[in-house]
Amino acid sequence: MIRAILLYLLVAVMVTVAAGWVLVLVYPGADALRAIITSALLALSIQLIAFILLQLFKGKNVMAGWGLGALLRFAGLGIYAMFATKALGLDMNSALVSLACFLFLSMLIEPLLVNV
Repeated sequence: MIRAILLYLLVAVMVTVAAGWVLVLVYPGADALRAIITSALLALSIQLIAFILLQLFKGKNVMAGWGLGALLRFAGLGIYAMFATKALGLDMNSALVSLACFLFLSMLIEPLLVNV
């Protein structure tokens, strides 16, 4: 389980860095950069928790693990949209687009690493 989590984290960081680089080109400026970095760190945290949940449910009910992960992602995006972007003074457009992008891309690699 630890090996799968570490491998997932490594791949998720690589995917997030690559996507962040593209997003910095799309959203230039210091405010957008701060929003993208904040979103990347939040997405990696959410995804790591979701993947750990998936690993815990793998032997019992993998669909329940994926469902809990999806709820966690949805709640994280919603709370980030309603409260965190304003509280942190982030550019809402680049923050929300980047968080959704990071969550989606790192979610796509979960099925590849669930059985490692």
